[in-house]
Amino acid sequence: MSDSTEIAFRYATRDDLPAIVALLADDEKGKTREEFTDPLPDAYYAAFDAMESQSTEALPNKYLLAVLGDDVVGCLQLTLIAGLSRRGQLRAQIEGVRVSSKVRGQKIGEKLITESISISKLLGAVLVQFTTDKTRKDAHRFYERLGFVASHEGMKMAL
Repeated sequence: MSDSTEIAFRYATRDDLPAIVALLADDEKGKTREEFTDPLPDAYYAAFDAMESQSTEALPNKYLLAVLGDDVVGCLQLTLIAGLSRRGQLRAQIEGVRVSSKVRGQKIGEKLITESISISKLLGAVLVQFTTDKTRKDAHRFYERLGFVASHEGMKMAL
């Protein structure tokens, strides 16, 4: 890890995909879901390209990175969604939040979430939403500490 202690934020480029997939796999659940190999499977590049093609300045669908020196130490996918519910108000969706196991406990996740909320507000979102696995009790406490409320029951169906 780099010696710099200042966290910077930026959107990911294709060149960041190995670092992102490494973060996604650096997790008890992620290590069973992700395929962090060299080279990365083409599916990751195709998904990144699809996200980029959907993304606009007003409605991004991007990976936000937390960078410490030259190292990507955190990431999340931030997608702004236009919709008709809530009188057509914009909402932000967060997915794939990860912080490197090497730097956990240093408030990087908190800063990453706070930055994503700031971006969302700046772009006009009135609501931030995400899902988190029911077994991630530490994550639930983390999000509640940041002011999130478990107000809805999420559901998924594997296809």
